[in-house]
Amino acid sequence: MTNDDLHELAAAYALDALDAAEREAYESHLGDCEECRAELASLAGTVGALAYAAEGPVPSADLRSRIVTAARAEPPKVVALRPRRTRLVAGSALAAAAAVGLAIGLWAALSGGSSNPKLALALQPSGSAQLTASGFDRAPAGKVYEIWVIEDGGAPKPAGVFRDDGRTPLSRPVPKGATVAVTLERAPMALTPTPPILATTEAV
Repeated sequence: MTNDDLHELAAAYALDALDAAEREAYESHLGDCEECRAELASLAGTVGALAYAAEGPVPSADLRSRIVTAARAEPPKVVALRPRRTRLVAGSALAAAAAVGLAIGLWAALSGGSSNPKLALALQPSGSAQLTASGFDRAPAGKVYEIWVIEDGGAPKPAGVFRDDGRTPLSRPVPKGATVAVTLERAPMALTPTPPILATTEAV
């Protein structure tokens, strides 16, 4: 897989729509590519907002394959980034495919992986917060449960991790009205959430 091919996987990676080999190759590339990290960060807001959109119909088994195939089939646009380098970008096609994929159900499964996970949030006058998790199975080896704070439909921001039931102080304030969500991520933590969302609660 060439660098140009890897550059075009940002949206699919943000949607967790890559197979194991593609994900491994993209993550290896991501460590050395500032442009891809910036593009991935720019998609976080869209992914976070659509995660809480109205639930759509259950997607068919071949949905992922069709989304990725359609995105790759779009004619690329050539954009000069540096004098010695040309990059093929199909950003609009990937964004459209990402929106379609999410809207019809990639985020529809809002629970999974644990029997009946629940969250309780305690806010302090100082603005600090503590999350109590219950009903979560112990995180598998190499994984952690990651806590996200979403304010006014904005991009999810990481706020801490835990491995099983218990209390966890959050690393960022939680204003009233914000949503706190939990996903299962690769240890030590992720920059953007990976579906499905396992549990949510709202700061009141």
